[in-house]
Amino acid sequence: MAKDKTGSLKVETFEAHQVITQPNPLRKFVRHADDRDTDDPIARAEEALAGLSGEFKSWMDEECARLAHAFEVVAKDGFTSQNREELFRAAHDIKGDATTFGYPKAAVAAESLCRILEHAPELTTVPSDLIAHHVHAIQAIVRELPKSSSKKDTADELSVRLRKLADEFLIEANRDRPEHLEAVLAPSIVPAD
Repeated sequence: MAKDKTGSLKVETFEAHQVITQPNPLRKFVRHADDRDTDDPIARAEEALAGLSGEFKSWMDEECARLAHAFEVVAKDGFTSQNREELFRAAHDIKGDATTFGYPKAAVAAESLCRILEHAPELTTVPSDLIAHHVHAIQAIVRELPKSSSKKDTADELSVRLRKLADEFLIEANRDRPEHLEAVLAPSIVPAD
């Protein structure tokens, strides 16, 4: 076995193969914790998140208001590139924040709206009711569904129906674009609770 030094790579040569090991520049930043060290960064992060949890409802209300405003602008002025982008960003932010803030059902509906905005070949062909139903569902879920509510079944059913309607529309709208059908038919990426 011969060892070659090529720059900072370590190359070990064997009879039938070579093993190349790259240097790990992050190794110098690793700190080994002493057994007496009781600092738990994950516990600290969870504690900080719990301290902020009282703000989650107001943050979700703000996100819903932003989404509603973006939809109002689209309804009034139509889909311009800027209007589409703002509506998509508002829905995408809800999709990303809702589960963390305790509203996972709103994340499912927001993902469905994002899929419509992302995969519809021509947004002017999207029924305005389909977008309105998504926006109103997200608002209703945030407004009516506290974390401990028994209304989760209704929110689940609503989210599933919206996703089904969105998929049916997108499949039909993309029937001549088979390269998009794979993305349209992909399963949800929003975590289930």
